[in-house]
Amino acid sequence: MHLSLILFIVCFNFIPVILVNAQNLQHLEISYPPPMYIGTPTDMKVERLENPWEVTRPVFYVPEGTHNVALNKWIEFTGEEPLIGDVKLINDGDKQGVEGSYVELSPGNQYITIDLESPCNIYAIVIWHYHAKARVYYDVIVQISDDPDFLFGVHTLFNNDFDNSSGYGAGENLNYIESNEGKLVDGKGLQARYIRLHSNGNNDNDLNHYTEVEIFGKPAY
Repeated sequence: MHLSLILFIVCFNFIPVILVNAQNLQHLEISYPPPMYIGTPTDMKVERLENPWEVTRPVFYVPEGTHNVALNKWIEFTGEEPLIGDVKLINDGDKQGVEGSYVELSPGNQYITIDLESPCNIYAIVIWHYHAKARVYYDVIVQISDDPDFLFGVHTLFNNDFDNSSGYGAGENLNYIESNEGKLVDGKGLQARYIRLHSNGNNDNDLNHYTEVEIFGKPAY
């Protein structure tokens, strides 16, 4: 068969698939709070620090119908009672970053677990730890599972604990500076009911903070 005819057949067979997939995707619309500091600090003495976006985050695509499935869902946490605030602040929709809109958890290696109540396909997780000033939170690990105890079926989506100091395996992701855009983690469309977020203090102190967590997905059934 002539080469040009072969190429035409291959292209013809794949074009409809590409068009259908493109029509089913949309930009992920994230509502950002106002920035609380201006500019990027240049003297952050943190290992393995990524370069922040110079303008804004690149467009992220998700299937139509994707929404924040974590809003006001049940949250469990390790450590003592919050030092400041209530864990309900973590997914109440308020990302302002001012006093009264964030929770301060115990120092050291801590995690929170969000129960979505039923399995969902997860496309993106956006985390705002604390963006009132430029900070780097350590050992940020994002895991999902259908097991509430995270003993089996665990998928790690993000891990910047490069020296395995938290004991969940050495991660390859970089440390990052908190901002009003939060940190977007690709959920890859994986299915899970529970989302667990780890942290281990920050470059200012040993405490752990959350202003807001949004989980963009769709019910699996």
